[in-house]
Amino acid sequence: MTAIIEACGKQYRVQPGDTLFVEKLGEEDGAKVTFDKVLAVVADDGSAVIGKPVVEGATVTATVVKTGKSKKIIVYKMHPKKNYRRKQGHRQPYTKLTIDSVNA
Repeated sequence: MTAIIEACGKQYRVQPGDTLFVEKLGEEDGAKVTFDKVLAVVADDGSAVIGKPVVEGATVTATVVKTGKSKKIIVYKMHPKKNYRRKQGHRQPYTKLTIDSVNA
């Protein structure tokens, strides 16, 4: 069973057993998370249910594996000939999830 969910303002295509990186949720490691905004569900036999805007009664359950920060990116700003140079680093926080089940 495959589902399209909305999490943290983005859409993800998931099925049981998938590993997913989303924006930081603020949950403890090992916690169960339930996503109620299921936009579409496709069953194993090929039948699909499309939500308007969400599928009623459908949920996706996931387990938080870990919370961390991604690799550092460098933000560099420069105005040539004006002696303006700024260097800044940024590490985006994330939550790593494992999808347990799709209930529709």
